Amino acid sequence: MQSKDPRYWDDYQVGMKYELGSTSFTEHEIVEFGRQFDPQSFHVDAAAAHQSMFGGLIASGWHVTSKLMRLFVDNYIDQRTALGSPGLDQIRWLKPVRPGDTLTAWVECADKVPSRSRPEMGIIHEHWGATNQNGELVVTVKGINMVRRRPV
Repeated sequence: MQSKDPRYWDDYQVGMKYELGSTSFTEHEIVEFGRQFDPQSFHVDAAAAHQSMFGGLIASGWHVTSKLMRLFVDNYIDQRTALGSPGLDQIRWLKPVRPGDTLTAWVECADKVPSRSRPEMGIIHEHWGATNQNGELVVTVKGINMVRRRPV
């Protein structure tokens, strides 16, 4: 989702929070993701998951993070100015995500610094978060993005 005008590094304000929208999890997609990428029993086998410390099937943290990334791309970054990311500093999966859960996510600009080596870009430090339908915080992420600066 892009506005008419590009959003440059210069336009981000520390403390500004951007809503990313919501995403839901079905049992089928939890199991399919788990089978392909994280085949631990509590992600792929409902019966075994009931015997686990989680007491039931849960989504892989990587599945949760992947769906947050989709919301991030669809509803936050500006494809005209986004230059990628050198990585994440921290991911915390705080509560299990279960079939039927809906997460609502946001990202906040925590800091921004101009690039020392590339004056045409700046670095945005972001804090992501998502709550479930009960308002419980289930995941936090500290990320970094490189963003084009406004042309002179």
